[in-house]
Amino acid sequence: MGGDKGGVKEVEWRIKIEDDDTLKGVVVGCMWAITAGLALKLCKFGKKAWELGVNDTRKIIHCLKVGVALSAVSLFYYLKPLYDGVGGNAMWAVVTVVVVFEYTAGATIYKTVNRMCGTSLAGFLAIGVHWVASKAGEQLEPIIVGASLFLLASAATFSRFIPTIKARFDYGAMIFILTFSLVSVSGYRVDELLGMAQYRMSTIIIGSIMCIIVSVTISPIWAGQELHVLVTGNLDKLANSLEGCVAQYFDSNEAPEAGSDEESNKKLLGYKCVLSSKATEESMANLARWEPARGRFNFRHPWKQYVKIGASMRSCASCIDALIGCINSDNKSSDEMKKNMSSICMKVGGNTGSVIRELASTIRNMTKSSKVDILVTEMNSAAEELRNLLKSNPNLVNPPSHNAEGIEIPLMEIIQVVTVASLLIEIVGRVEGIVKAVEELSHLAEFEPALCVKSNTHKYDEAISTLHMV
Repeated sequence: MGGDKGGVKEVEWRIKIEDDDTLKGVVVGCMWAITAGLALKLCKFGKKAWELGVNDTRKIIHCLKVGVALSAVSLFYYLKPLYDGVGGNAMWAVVTVVVVFEYTAGATIYKTVNRMCGTSLAGFLAIGVHWVASKAGEQLEPIIVGASLFLLASAATFSRFIPTIKARFDYGAMIFILTFSLVSVSGYRVDELLGMAQYRMSTIIIGSIMCIIVSVTISPIWAGQELHVLVTGNLDKLANSLEGCVAQYFDSNEAPEAGSDEESNKKLLGYKCVLSSKATEESMANLARWEPARGRFNFRHPWKQYVKIGASMRSCASCIDALIGCINSDNKSSDEMKKNMSSICMKVGGNTGSVIRELASTIRNMTKSSKVDILVTEMNSAAEELRNLLKSNPNLVNPPSHNAEGIEIPLMEIIQVVTVASLLIEIVGRVEGIVKAVEELSHLAEFEPALCVKSNTHKYDEAISTLHMV
């Protein structure tokens, strides 16, 4: 009996050992799977980060600029003479760099100026309130400080709803509320309030100035230049989308080249970038006002006019969106109907695209165009020709059938091509709005005449030829 019990125990022990080994194997396998999954995700993340940096090296430069600014203001902690001058308040310089250093120079200048002005105004007011409250006695002091905090914080918060202040000084108003609250509350228990405010203000100014110097001197990224490039690029995308959708509709029988489908679709949908760029344009225009004059961008360059041009472009892009929606609808016109309208519609689309591209070239080169008036005349002539065709073509006005079923079929064939033609005429009218906005920009920004540019280019070519001869 004892031997049987010993055998049973031995078997149970072996089973337990085997179960433990199996459990350990499962745990180890799960750990390896989790580790491999994390490693794969890290590799994918690293690949995306590398592609992001390669596609736009300015992002890498911006990161390095932030590091330079932080390292510079950190010297007030590392070097004892500088630390003795500002004490523990050197941390405010570091905090300032972290919160105000932005991607573009305009955004950095906007936040630094707002921070310095908001901090200074709030500090002076807080010190003044503290002095008045201290003279009123211990019983009235907390009441005066609390009432001033309530009134000024409420007034500053309300000012952030005013459109003009919100566009230019929203960050400064927020800093004013923060600084006044901190100084008022902390000053109630601090005796040397003036000295503390002086040190903090000086370190904030140091950090702000450091941000401006680094942002403007080391590979600066100008918000105005970004806006300039964005608007010209959107004009080109608008022209590509218009010409692409007209060509796709009237030349649908042509076989596309291999590998060109993706590129053509990308150009066709470029108008969507125009529709979604309103917030970016308004933000860049506000930030560009804070940037110094440079090159051909004067200090009072009409950045607001770019926003008006963007609004005109979005009006045109919405019409192109309706045009593409009509083309992709289930109601298809017959090939014969499309053939009758193809020539003039293609002409309208091509002329309109040429006008938009010429406007893009005008803004890009900042020169008044000598061709835009001619192109606009050709565009309007083509639109008038299309309008007359719609009025005069009997097949478009009176369907050639007398029974109900016959009338319905021609109407379904006619409705799409007539809608496409009508939308093209509407787009021509909206492009004229873009032309007026660009002409106003060229007047306000004092673009150079085209003849002057050609003359300068001719002189430059003569100088180069003479230099080669020498």
